[in-house]
Amino acid sequence: MTRYALGIDIGGTFTDVVLFDREQGRRLTRKTLTTPGDPAIAVLQAVDQVLGADCISPHEIERVVHATTLFTNALIERKGAKTALLTTEGFRDTLEIGRERKYDLYDLAAKKPRPLAPRDLRFEVGERILADGGVRRALETDELDGIADQLQQAGVASLAIVFLHSYRNPDHERLAGARINERLPNLAVSLSSDVAPEIREFERASTTVANAYIKPLARDYLDALSTRLGAREITAPLLLMLSSGGLTHVGEVRRSPVQMLESGPAAGALAAADIGRAEGLEHILAFDMGGTTAKLCLIDGNEPEIAYRFEAAREKRFAEGSGLPIRISTVELIEIGAGGGSIARLDGLGLLKAGPDSAGAIPGPVAYGRGGRQPTVTDADFALGYLGAEGFAGGAIEVDLAGSQAALDELATEAGLSPEKLAWGVHDLVNENMASAARVHIAEKGRDPRNYTLVATGGAGPVHAYGMARKLGIRRIVCPRNAGVASALGLLLAPARVDRTAAFAAPLNDMDWPRLEGAFRELELEAAQVIADTGKAAGRVQRLADMRNIGQGYELVVNLPDGPYGAESAARLQDAYALAYENHFTRPPPNVPVAIATIRVRLTAPAEATADDATTPDKRTSARTGSRDVYFAEADGMLDTVVLNRAAMTAADSHAGPAVVEEAESTMVIGPGGRFHISASGNLIIELPEDGA
Repeated sequence: MTRYALGIDIGGTFTDVVLFDREQGRRLTRKTLTTPGDPAIAVLQAVDQVLGADCISPHEIERVVHATTLFTNALIERKGAKTALLTTEGFRDTLEIGRERKYDLYDLAAKKPRPLAPRDLRFEVGERILADGGVRRALETDELDGIADQLQQAGVASLAIVFLHSYRNPDHERLAGARINERLPNLAVSLSSDVAPEIREFERASTTVANAYIKPLARDYLDALSTRLGAREITAPLLLMLSSGGLTHVGEVRRSPVQMLESGPAAGALAAADIGRAEGLEHILAFDMGGTTAKLCLIDGNEPEIAYRFEAAREKRFAEGSGLPIRISTVELIEIGAGGGSIARLDGLGLLKAGPDSAGAIPGPVAYGRGGRQPTVTDADFALGYLGAEGFAGGAIEVDLAGSQAALDELATEAGLSPEKLAWGVHDLVNENMASAARVHIAEKGRDPRNYTLVATGGAGPVHAYGMARKLGIRRIVCPRNAGVASALGLLLAPARVDRTAAFAAPLNDMDWPRLEGAFRELELEAAQVIADTGKAAGRVQRLADMRNIGQGYELVVNLPDGPYGAESAARLQDAYALAYENHFTRPPPNVPVAIATIRVRLTAPAEATADDATTPDKRTSARTGSRDVYFAEADGMLDTVVLNRAAMTAADSHAGPAVVEEAESTMVIGPGGRFHISASGNLIIELPEDGA
């Protein structure tokens, strides 16, 4: 009999596994260092440990849900496949021309992101589809044979095919893909009409090339993981988390792996939303900090917002236009290079910096004793007493405190600071970097951070949450049980979900309503088939459209009323657009005719697992396990601070800071003046003092 769901989240530093028992509501968790050379090794180690701890048979696992930053890291580090681009004659340089605008007008040395397909691997063919889908010039298939020979000679592993206006008529792309695959059957081919069937040639080309760049990596990794899980007699379906917060099957990701670029952060946002629902919170700032990056997401209501475009691998952290534009559905969040592994150093001016470069899992922070030599945020947190060496990461890592302190001492000498002040500077600098990112993100939404509750997750999130909340003026922090593996738990909360898109350019006042309804129906049937392939029954259907006033250059994504649509639907769609426009611009739309540019369908099947946690406090032991010296800026030095065991704390207890609350996967630090307790839902609630702002 099956009763377990297995969640696996691979991060840049740690791989997290959660086994959820549906019958008893228990969570079994493991956290292990990621193995970058072969990420599946760490996954299988953690799975073996979590199954072996309770003698659980692999046949009892009902489903396996997986998220990973593997594909995102491949983009950022330029470690994907050798990729070529095949495009319409005259459009070879689209990737470099882009929008012909600088993201920083006053930086003469501003760098644009380097194209994933170099110019010598970008090929043209003489074909032309018109904007209405008509054929002006037919595709000459003989041209493709010569290009196939050049691809083979160059050792290309993946090809993106992006023809002009193929979102309206994909015939040429499909013919070209089939012809080249006949000649090169092992070549991975990505068609823009499959990956991103939307208007705007640059964004469509960028998304398709990114998909091609990671496609061989995704194919090989998923095949290897499926095989190795099968060798352990885990035959449950393997589902993958999408950037939109939904789940899909392996076949869909093999076709379009670009949909997984933000899968790990999306899972963390889902977990934070569930925690907020349990505590009755309306406004949440989800804060997930791991070993490599920190993620921030605003949640107003029950679910995080969905965006339909984002940028990957930005050259400049907060500069829009400095990254690779990607057209996929994704949870709206920001991600910055601030994690426990962020490396501390002095820049050319002698100023202290931390990140965005990270020690990762190999060699990792100096404290991990795996060959690291440069001090990191984690090393500073050990020196400040925020982290304890005994039982760190559930005992998976033997901490080298002496080596860690020596690395900090060396940097402190170079900076002319005491080791204590240097460690605090590193910790506070990372907090300020994250708080600055949060301020920008919140300001862009027109919101006030003081109205939000900070939900802290990730291995390093609870350590830094108190300091970041003080900087933002936030008065309440919620830290869930097993916060260090919250993203893996979020995987088990996710519904099966599919997003489908199609170009459909037409004004509302001259709409072919049967054609519009037929186009939506076709997308819904495609999405329903993908949901069925995951083993789920189709649930809620949401129709959306990219709409704009005629004459405008950009669209708003509008939630539409349910169909079917006919002539009588014009007023309802007009009202939906007006509402979206006013919500976005805070004023009614101008009295100008409205047009649809793209239609979208979102099909969601409900999740089966919940976040219910049947873990009961360990009443056999005292919550207090001892004390140690911990640095607090309020005291400008070390304070003797109580250390509590999270597993032994009960809802009847109320505590005052300063304090450190430890569990296997993470550590919560509470400063002087803070008060905290365990809620009825099992979450740790921290109230900051009035002067905490």
